[in-house]
Amino acid sequence: MFALSACGINPVTGKKELQFVSTAQEIQIGQQNYAPTRQSQGGDFIVLPEVSKYVNEVGQKLAAASDRPLPYEFTVLNSSVPNAWALPGGKIAVNRGLLTELDNEAELAAVLGHEIVHAAARHGAKAQERGTLLQVGMVAASIGVAMSEVDPNLGNLMVSGAGVGAQLISTRYSREAELESDLYGMRYMRKAGYDPASAVTLQEKFVRLAERDGQQRGWLDGMFASHPPAPERVEQNRRTLAELGPGGEVGAKRYATRIASLKAMQPAYDNYDKSMKAAGKKDFAQARSFAQRAAAALPREGRFQQLLGDLEMAEKQPARALGYYEKSVKLDPGYFGAYLGGGVAYYKMGDRAKAEGWLTMSAERLPTAPALYYLGRIAKDNGQTDQALKYYRAAAESQSEIGKQAAAEFVIIDVGRNPGEYVATAAQQDAQGRVVLRLQNRAPLALADIVISPVFVDAAGRVVQQGRAVRIRGALKSGEQAAVDAGLGVLPQERMQSLRFRVDSARAVEP
Repeated sequence: MFALSACGINPVTGKKELQFVSTAQEIQIGQQNYAPTRQSQGGDFIVLPEVSKYVNEVGQKLAAASDRPLPYEFTVLNSSVPNAWALPGGKIAVNRGLLTELDNEAELAAVLGHEIVHAAARHGAKAQERGTLLQVGMVAASIGVAMSEVDPNLGNLMVSGAGVGAQLISTRYSREAELESDLYGMRYMRKAGYDPASAVTLQEKFVRLAERDGQQRGWLDGMFASHPPAPERVEQNRRTLAELGPGGEVGAKRYATRIASLKAMQPAYDNYDKSMKAAGKKDFAQARSFAQRAAAALPREGRFQQLLGDLEMAEKQPARALGYYEKSVKLDPGYFGAYLGGGVAYYKMGDRAKAEGWLTMSAERLPTAPALYYLGRIAKDNGQTDQALKYYRAAAESQSEIGKQAAAEFVIIDVGRNPGEYVATAAQQDAQGRVVLRLQNRAPLALADIVISPVFVDAAGRVVQQGRAVRIRGALKSGEQAAVDAGLGVLPQERMQSLRFRVDSARAVEP
């Protein structure tokens, strides 16, 4: 009955399908996740706002031709990775790295039309309905070299709900969804006045790039991760073109004119990408050289200033890093990265008040494990234990090294309050029938000063008798088990059934 009540009609294909996510919920998902997802994918490209305006103009033409009215939004992100994505509810983004690879406006229309169909045909909503997003919270997000000091892997740094949108856009669409988006996207192109032949040439280009070994790795990391090209898609697009017929706007000259400024800036971004690659290899001298060239060529780009700050932090120079971070924030106050680096720099320099302000600004834009971890340390330093626990618990959701540090800091505080959460106990009898206490350390670090009391409970679980406390000698490593005499001698079976062990105290051994 529940399944029948959730049956609906797909607004694009007209097919019946189960729909557990309503239109209002789709729009809400898109609105809630659009900003943090943009942050995690490079942030808005604000150096040339006219480029985003242009992409939005083309996108709105196609949106007007779509089968489903949604509050469509289109923006350009500051990333060299050639990619485009859509969230439920019509929230769409294109990376500047893809714009520089396209040849005309019709190819841009092909990309945007394809993404519009993903939103209009509920492909993201279907992913949620299939339960593919049940594991939310951790997702790889390379946020800059500064965090290499606390997280050499630069991955899995996002926490809490910030990972929902990133999972949505990185989910590999099904073959059926990709073919649907190609088909209806070309139909939207025709309705909007664009030549659908460009969708064919675009897919042909993608297939050629995908076949190149190693040379186009950026493409494989971008569009092809969630939108895999295939000869089958090219063939279907050719059939669709035969059905629709060629003709329409191509807009090569107009496209060249509208993105000419972006093209002119490409050498600066190439140097930025080279700097990031060198930094990843710990060649900070070369990384600094490339970053300085990028900043000299395009001084109004905040990311370049942030990168210079990140490089100073990587070499443990927080005072020098701060100047770059302050410039970055002035140039691009909406992006989380420089606030994060600056907050860590201020903390390293002992200015906790400024560190807290900057880290809070960063976490408000994108909650990451480093920001929450250092906010936890500040709260702990200020004696705000409960607040520190909240920050550490949130940061520990990350599987990164700094997430593990946060988990350890959480235990250091919490084990004194709730020792029973970290020590598992069980009662056994040896060959002579004497009671043996078995225990295991389930904390992520060693525990010492463990005190456990045997208690006897009634049928309602109330303690009716308590035995002498047992003190565990030495420290118990994380995951380690031990067995000690419980001091109860031999007990009959009915007494064994009412026996429990209460963990009275334990202390974390700080690494």
